[in-house]
Amino acid sequence: MRTLAIVSAGLLLTALAAGCGGSRTVVSTVTVERKASAASNAMGDQRLYGQIKSFARNGDHYELRFDPAWFLSGVTANVAQAADQGSPCRPSTCPPVANDNYVVNEGRRLLTYIVPANVRGTVLTKYGANSGPFPATTITAAQLAQLVAGKKSPKLFEPLSSGVWILVHGDTVRTFAQQYRP
Repeated sequence: MRTLAIVSAGLLLTALAAGCGGSRTVVSTVTVERKASAASNAMGDQRLYGQIKSFARNGDHYELRFDPAWFLSGVTANVAQAADQGSPCRPSTCPPVANDNYVVNEGRRLLTYIVPANVRGTVLTKYGANSGPFPATTITAAQLAQLVAGKKSPKLFEPLSSGVWILVHGDTVRTFAQQYRP
């Protein structure tokens, strides 16, 4: 019996060795390049919500005068609204804000940002080409300047006073998106 076990083990090892001899392992290294490097993020890309106060061409770019605000939701919005109304409460007991958000404008200081002429963003239109919860149309910086100046095309679903989100890197706007406010 013992001899049979030794022979069986020997055959098993031979079969395994023969099976392993025909294969080889290949390892490859893939380098993935990210759009934003760690150095650029260290400078701090920011998403800011606020109002466009002016948007004017200046040489090869635009200058945006922007009034930032805090676009709050959830418990943060509930507590901020209660405090603004003079009725502080424990966070879990504050009444909810209307429409799930609350805007706090802590000051009227306008910030100036550079907007390259090739920047694109979205505005809310009744029949937007972009899918999503709200129809949006992609426009250029030049078209945004025209809308801020009062031009009526493209026809907006609601006025720009609903607020705009901007993605900023340092002093430069990378993109913009109009915010829906019911």
